[in-house]
Amino acid sequence: MRHILAACLLAFTCLAAHAETTSMDTRLLYAAQRGDAPAIRRLLKEPLALDSRDGQGRTPLLAATHGNHIDAAKVLIEAGADVNAKDNIHDSPYLYAGARGLNEILRLTLAHGADLASTNRYGGTALIPAAERGHVETVQILIDAGVDVNHLNRLHWTALLEAVILGDGGPRHVDIVRRLLAAGADPAIADKDGVTALEHARALGYAEMVALLER
Repeated sequence: MRHILAACLLAFTCLAAHAETTSMDTRLLYAAQRGDAPAIRRLLKEPLALDSRDGQGRTPLLAATHGNHIDAAKVLIEAGADVNAKDNIHDSPYLYAGARGLNEILRLTLAHGADLASTNRYGGTALIPAAERGHVETVQILIDAGVDVNHLNRLHWTALLEAVILGDGGPRHVDIVRRLLAAGADPAIADKDGVTALEHARALGYAEMVALLER
């Protein structure tokens, strides 16, 4: 009987400890989602897991990044949060900030160990979606950081190909094509069907891109 009571007490203690830890981790996650930097500072004084995960695999830092909560992200990063920790769909704070053009958080991740070679669920670096979405400043930040401008994702597209194929041919994407070429992007790299960026630009009627690529 004593053994049974001791086992029950031990199980209850473990469950209580787990519940307490889960509660603290949840509070940190919610504070990050709200962008509540003062609350995060208070919570970080407690013995909790800085890179705890929610049901989707997101850390508090990734939650803060989703909301572009710069101050909250800064507190977490400076406390040692992992800028490369990926969620269930292979987004990390660094990759998400790059893809979405969240430049302040992106700079923080780059200053704290961002893995430039890390890739998203499509096998692309942060530079590829940044180029596709027309984030000119973000593209330059990533170029300056040293991201491979000729990396091929699983679609066999580079940042240059995506800027042409998925861009709108407007000033932002033209500027991105110019910056990528200046950084050493190879216009001879073709997609999986053997079509180059120049050929795509011609087919789409993007005259300014054609002029840049023909040079």
